Amino acid sequence: MAISDINEYAHLTDADVEALGAELDALRRDVESSRGERDATYLRRTIRAQRTLEIVGRAALLGSNRRSLWWLGTGALSLAKIIENMELGHNVMHGQWDWMNDPEVHSTSWEWDMVCAAPHWKHSHNYIHHKYTNVLGMDHDVGYKILRVTRDEPWEPRRAFQPFFNVMLAATFEWGIALHDLELKEVIGGRKPMEVARPEIRKFVHKAARQMAKDYVLFPALSGPNAKSTLTANLTANFVRNLWAYVVIFCGHFPDGAEKFTMDTLENETQGQWYLRQMLGSANFDAGPTLAFMSGNLSYQIEHHLFPDLPSNRYADMSVRVRELCDKYDLPYNTGSFTMQYLRTLRTINKLALPDRFLRDSVDDAPETASERRFDSITPRATGLRTALAELKSRSRRRSSLAA
Repeated sequence: MAISDINEYAHLTDADVEALGAELDALRRDVESSRGERDATYLRRTIRAQRTLEIVGRAALLGSNRRSLWWLGTGALSLAKIIENMELGHNVMHGQWDWMNDPEVHSTSWEWDMVCAAPHWKHSHNYIHHKYTNVLGMDHDVGYKILRVTRDEPWEPRRAFQPFFNVMLAATFEWGIALHDLELKEVIGGRKPMEVARPEIRKFVHKAARQMAKDYVLFPALSGPNAKSTLTANLTANFVRNLWAYVVIFCGHFPDGAEKFTMDTLENETQGQWYLRQMLGSANFDAGPTLAFMSGNLSYQIEHHLFPDLPSNRYADMSVRVRELCDKYDLPYNTGSFTMQYLRTLRTINKLALPDRFLRDSVDDAPETASERRFDSITPRATGLRTALAELKSRSRRRSSLAA
């Protein structure tokens, strides 16, 4: 069901894949050698903008009993939290700015403004997710152990509640991220030793308590008689940030064409094949400068998965060369409008709440689930993946036309 032979699926030879890898290595070297003051200035300006927004928001909420100040404070604080999480925390903790040797913006020292402890996120995200991207049984981010996003996972009755779980995850996304690495189900089932889990749980409780005390006790108390309205403002800002982060991240991982892989693909995987897995397993959405910035430049999720530790402000320029490589090797470059990528993701989540007998597409050729077997009907073999996918789409349209 999932892709087990990535070269076969991509319609590339071993030599093609290694040549692609060499060109992507060259792109990495070009960016690494050109990092400098322009990039550092971008980061410092982002930090100043984020802190200014937070100060404006916190100051306005001191008078939050006035509707205008509540809206101003809530809006500014929501933007500050989004920027801090998406363009600062996420990217700093990826090591994108470690080359500056600035302890304030180093991956080992940054702690972000959310209930998830930084070390837990770095383990579940930097190590597990980015190393084993979309490999079933290895990458826990494929559905976050809550949602069924591929037919490779058997349907169970609890999946009928998936649309509800999806809404709850969106509203409480920071808590989902915080609990993700703790693997509490494994602890309860005895598969994760308590001596390992106990310090992790203690760290989570400490971070969550500190975060909640700041947002829901300290700053409301500073507002004096306006404490209740400031509390609602902080709740709203965290909700807005959670919802935004959820939508952006889901748009990069679960639209049509974001492929999944079996563990067979990891056996003797080369650097070129790792690059190829990132390209086929990720998705972008079209964005101008403002939307890209507010998404932490994760509108360029393909580039981020290829080079997670390179500065995010370079992704737009890098995407031009990545597109050229996709053209050269006849590979798809998965992108679309922000709205369309999320609607496709939402369709998958709601559709896979149903048992497979109610689904129309095959287990090897569905928008959300594919394998190299989807091309068995194409003879002679197409020369490239993008060409083969176009041929499948053309055949599907012809069948639909004949059926009508």
